[in-house]
Amino acid sequence: MPRQRLSRHSSLNLTRRHVLTAGAAAGLTLVTPGLASARPLDPDEFRTQGDPDFHPVKFRIPAPTGRKALGTAAIHLIDRSRQDPSMPSGQRELMISVWYPASMSASAPYARYMPPKTAADVDEAWTGEEGLALPTGSFDFANTLTHARVDVPVQPLRHPVVLFSPGQGDSRFVNTAQVEDLASRGYVVVTIDHSHESPVEFPRGRFLPGAPAPEGPDPAGIRKALETRTADARFVLNQLEHIADGQNPDADGKDLPDGLGDSLDLRKVGMFGYALGGYTTANTMLADRRVAAGVDLDGTLQDDRTRGPLGEVAEKGLNRPFLLFGSDQSQRTDPGKDNYDPSWASFWAAQRGGRLNLALLHTKQKAFTDYQFIFSQLFHDIYGNDPVIGSVLRALVGSAKPARSVLAQREYLAAFFDLTLRRRPVLLLRGDSPKFPEVRFAG
Repeated sequence: MPRQRLSRHSSLNLTRRHVLTAGAAAGLTLVTPGLASARPLDPDEFRTQGDPDFHPVKFRIPAPTGRKALGTAAIHLIDRSRQDPSMPSGQRELMISVWYPASMSASAPYARYMPPKTAADVDEAWTGEEGLALPTGSFDFANTLTHARVDVPVQPLRHPVVLFSPGQGDSRFVNTAQVEDLASRGYVVVTIDHSHESPVEFPRGRFLPGAPAPEGPDPAGIRKALETRTADARFVLNQLEHIADGQNPDADGKDLPDGLGDSLDLRKVGMFGYALGGYTTANTMLADRRVAAGVDLDGTLQDDRTRGPLGEVAEKGLNRPFLLFGSDQSQRTDPGKDNYDPSWASFWAAQRGGRLNLALLHTKQKAFTDYQFIFSQLFHDIYGNDPVIGSVLRALVGSAKPARSVLAQREYLAAFFDLTLRRRPVLLLRGDSPKFPEVRFAG
């Protein structure tokens, strides 16, 4: 049985039964395309790898909107100040990816979306009896290509730096569409896998699976993860400072991309995160003044969404700019709403720096990841235009059109960091915009 790591810190926990129920509620049955009879599938007859029309689905990542060519490099880091007996080094080990504006003349293979063992692990978590009722191998993440070339030289300019922390149990790769877009606009973006929580593949194929989600509320576990993640982010910032000083902290001595150190403008550092990564972002800013601005993509700021306790950052706020960006499902500051979250309300009242609170209409939490377009492409590829697909997607990510949702997230993320790190005035952040009616200023 596959491990299920759909986070209880998130608002979504879908199983095979949920997918079938979505179709039944719409009065529809899922149909396997390409079969001559086109007969409705019995719930126990979802396609398998033995079916003649089975094929893994590669995905098309929306093209970045900026003008910069892209490069990416994976870096293996060891934090020798933290012990971890389970690692070969005996110390805390991390994998990060650096996404950056590349030299326009650079040529190298395009990076794959995920390394093979991570890809297989994430696929397994989503498929099978406890996932989406699809056969193992449906998500072809290992052969999906990004828009970034591997290890190519960096554009010879100084760029603001933005860290990214994923959701609970998520890979650092599942927000690639947002990350690539920021890099295409002139940012260096550093994504972090939190070992023992995220699935992570180290050099030479060493693989560390992620942790399964707890069976019930686990505020103590969330607090421990938050503290570990915050230490990870601060350690990564330290290593970026070493790179800027001309050092190479890669644990295996791998060459860094030419020009990477000179490209890092560490006077202008931001951070964003999804779900628990959003909580991590706020907590990192509370602990480390090097992070000048942050974004929380639909993450509660307390250790358990319904039971608390409030995080320290929710009680104290910050004296630097912060953006709360919530889904329709969990826009949280209105006590009259079912999704009211006292941590967002407390943070909003305590926040001393610049503050924004945006709602992305018709979405659920997973819409703030690449799953916004991955699920749409996957189900349409498998089942064509069967009307049940709309019900399934609404259950997973909401009813927003993926292209519009992705574009809105990219534009508002870039606008926020352009304003706070580059000091560029941005009209988009002054109030509701007719260009993006799906984004509502909630505060």
